Amino acid sequence: MITIRTARAADLDGFLTLASQVEHWFGPMVDEPGFHRAVEAHIRDGAALVAESAESDDASGPVGGLLFGAEPPTYHVHWLVTAEHLRGAGVGRLLMAEAMRRYVTGPGTVEVITFGPDHPGAVESGARVFYERLGFRPGELADPGPEGGSRQLFRLDVPVRQV
Repeated sequence: MITIRTARAADLDGFLTLASQVEHWFGPMVDEPGFHRAVEAHIRDGAALVAESAESDDASGPVGGLLFGAEPPTYHVHWLVTAEHLRGAGVGRLLMAEAMRRYVTGPGTVEVITFGPDHPGAVESGARVFYERLGFRPGELADPGPEGGSRQLFRLDVPVRQV
């Protein structure tokens, strides 16, 4: 069973463990003070979520993490990663659903920058297909990532939330 909760300061090491599993796609993060500061700021602001698994062999930390930003009417997925052994198991979908529930009121747009179509991680990570299945549509190309790979903006239009 996967549970989603607001991240706490003690979750920083878990975020770094997750980051270590995707540095080959995103570029350096684990040893980058800027990444540490970004995670800590999102945690402080209540804009970081973690996914935990009761069945995970690795009870030492999260099996997924999300950093979110809200500047209505535009919302941003700043970073979303699931543990390598659970990719495709719905962890990312649960994190996104909880972020949408907590942070997005609509009307507005949720934006995320993910791999460009020619990036090696575009298919291997499943990121592009993941966002498309959630209803995001590809937009314009973005600046290359720190590792030099292509990036593309994806957008999701959000209607007014019905209460």
